[in-house]
Amino acid sequence: MDLTRDAVAVAPDLLGMRLRVGPVTIRITETEAYHGADDPAAHAYRGWRPHTRHLFEPPGTLYCYRSYGIHICANIVCGPSGSGSAVLLRAGAVTEGLDVARARRAGVGDSRLARGPGCLGQALGLTLDDSGRRLGEPGLELLPRISAVGTIAVGPRVGVSVAARRPWRFWLAGDPSVSVYRRSPRLPRPGTGVRGENGSET
Repeated sequence: MDLTRDAVAVAPDLLGMRLRVGPVTIRITETEAYHGADDPAAHAYRGWRPHTRHLFEPPGTLYCYRSYGIHICANIVCGPSGSGSAVLLRAGAVTEGLDVARARRAGVGDSRLARGPGCLGQALGLTLDDSGRRLGEPGLELLPRISAVGTIAVGPRVGVSVAARRPWRFWLAGDPSVSVYRRSPRLPRPGTGVRGENGSET
C-alpha cells in the first residue's frame, strides 16, 4: 500500500487489511483520518512536540499515544514525511492470536476484543515503546486483505470537539467489531452558531 498518500485516501484503503503485532493479528474494520498541521483535531496541529515526534517521521511509522491516561491508541503515519498526517486505527477483528487477545481483554466477547482504539491497542499488546516502530520490521506487519471488504460507510469523527463533522471516519458497514459513534459532549449542537478554530461551525 502507498502510505505516502493523503490520510483521507489511505484511511478507507486500510479497511480489511491486517495488522500483525507479535502473536496477534487484527483485520482493520474502522479508521479515522487526521490531516496533520491543517487539521485542528490532529495531534500535529500545534507542530512538533517531543511526545508527538513520531507523527513527523516517514510514512509507515507507528505513532502511539495514551488516551485518558489509560489506553494506548495506535496510528499509522502517512502522507509526505514531516506532514504529521496519520490514520487512527479505531477497531478491528482478531484473526490470529485469539487466545492471547482474550487473555489481554479478559471477560470480553470476541467481537469486542479490539472494538474502539484503546481496546485495539490492548488486544495487540501495544505500549508507548511501540511508538516509532516501522511497518515491516520484525513483529510488526501490515498484511493484505484476504477477502472483499463489502460496503464502506463514512461519517464524522468520534469524540473530537473541533473539525468534528468532517466525514473522515470510515468503517466496514455491519461488522460487529466496529465501535459505537459517540459525539463529543464538548461539541455544540448544530445551528447554535458556535464557530470552531477553522471558522466554520464545529
